[in-house]
Amino acid sequence: MKVTVIGSHLCPDTLYALNCLTAAGVEASFQDILSCHAALQTYLHVRETSELYTDIRGTQRLGVPCFVREDGTMTLELKDILG
Repeated sequence: MKVTVIGSHLCPDTLYALNCLTAAGVEASFQDILSCHAALQTYLHVRETSELYTDIRGTQRLGVPCFVREDGTMTLELKDILG
């Protein structure tokens, strides 16, 4: 399984998720929203348009890490990826 992780290298939840995915043998690519302008733009578009972020918009929460499966479906829950 391949998954894209959208998050920040400064976010403990993102780092934890990346470590768990590696330990589980999941092939993960990482989009760091704080070190790549294009990744930030993509993330902001998703955050503003996806129903996944309905409860997060208007709060102080960022909503990372976000996991994007190969089929394009997204989740904010690591357990959904690890099964």
